[in-house]
Amino acid sequence: MSASSTDPIIAIATAPGRGGIGVIRVSGPDLSAWAEALCGQALRVRHAHYLPFRNQQGETLDEGLALFFPGPHSYTGEDVLELQGHGGPAVLRRVLDDCLARGAAIGLRLAQPGEFTQRAFLNERLDLAQAEAVADLIEASSTAAARSAMASLSGAFSAEIDALSERIVQLRMLVEATLDFPEEEIDFLEKYQAAKRLDAVTATLDGVLRTARQGLVLREGLHVVLAGQPNVGKSSLLNALAGEDVAIVTPIAGTTRDRVIQQIHIEGIPLHIVDTAGLRETEDTVERIGIERSWAEIARAQVILHLQDARHPDDPLDAEIVRRLPAGTPVLRVLNKVDLLEVAAPAPHGSSMVKKAGPTSASQAPSPDLGLEFGPAADEILRISARTGVGLDTLRARLLRIAGWTPGAESPWLARERHVRALEDARAHLALAREHAAHSDQVLDLFAEELRLAHESLCEITGQFTSDDLLGVIFSSFCIGK
Repeated sequence: MSASSTDPIIAIATAPGRGGIGVIRVSGPDLSAWAEALCGQALRVRHAHYLPFRNQQGETLDEGLALFFPGPHSYTGEDVLELQGHGGPAVLRRVLDDCLARGAAIGLRLAQPGEFTQRAFLNERLDLAQAEAVADLIEASSTAAARSAMASLSGAFSAEIDALSERIVQLRMLVEATLDFPEEEIDFLEKYQAAKRLDAVTATLDGVLRTARQGLVLREGLHVVLAGQPNVGKSSLLNALAGEDVAIVTPIAGTTRDRVIQQIHIEGIPLHIVDTAGLRETEDTVERIGIERSWAEIARAQVILHLQDARHPDDPLDAEIVRRLPAGTPVLRVLNKVDLLEVAAPAPHGSSMVKKAGPTSASQAPSPDLGLEFGPAADEILRISARTGVGLDTLRARLLRIAGWTPGAESPWLARERHVRALEDARAHLALAREHAAHSDQVLDLFAEELRLAHESLCEITGQFTSDDLLGVIFSSFCIGK
């Protein structure tokens, strides 16, 4: 971020490109006199003034609205001036350049990404979780994510964390007071029901952690990679899940040469689906490069859908693919093209075999046998038809379950990975404190120390204990002008 957090800053706050309206935002201490000189008239507080935007030579660059918000009652907590004019890139740039030239005397400079919101945080207009929610609201890719981000921005998540912190602080106060009177240490746990109170705090924290994990799924989504031999229907499945033709589908093996990424939503949860080149041995240089990229994508996957042709479920080449899949990554075995099979009788429980008797129409394929089952190696097997849509609802539901999303649930707020980690750390410290409480021979200061560490972990979420390096990382990911 900037070397000085007190310099006046300016930026175009609207997205790049043409638009009906473009906004230029200025923030800094004591801007009222400069804003009046820039606009050529006194500006009433929080009142829209329609006026021309003229340069120092008197040339009209644009015309629009000027609004002045004095600190501390502004977004950043400083004086803020907004100029709302036409949204053409050229006209916005002219007004911006003129503002910079006329602001040189007061040290006006271009804002860095997220610097307006960082100042709102530093001036205690927002806590850190709320500040992050600003970016999450802008980046929300679904209605559910936008609603939850707005709840976070309104302080719903922070209120949960503050309430938890307050309960831990109250327990810490009792411990610290007892430490001043060593003769009372032995009776402390029983006298103040410390263990019972700690269990209650831990139960509440567990609930917040569950909700945070749901909020993380809603924000981050799931990285799903389609893997398998050529012509097993990976591109067809991608198109079916996306609801449009985003990948080329032909009967020619090796049609997909490079990855194709498409984001879809299931119950508001973003899934990043990656179609990859068919995995096989090849002498084709271009296809070989595509296959190498496929394996690299598989290594980064959170979930792997291993597609196979349902007519050849025991192909030895698929066994070789399975052998090379990364350990620890969830793998769903998906038998595609069941519409080309005729199932004479239900397969034995635990078997992945399907009796082949030639092609059949989609209407003849019995849907009850196309759901979720478990193979002999405890691998989940899904039987689908990407062409007809059979089994796709089961696949969608299974992906949500892997993501940790409860069907029909909705997180009241968004969360980030760092929030979940901080909550997990706090939970671990409370568990250690409970262990100390269970042994009367443990010294009380160990109990107190774990409570202190749990409290600090929670405070990292709202920014009470946060390093400057972390702040730099967080706000640098924001868009310029926000």
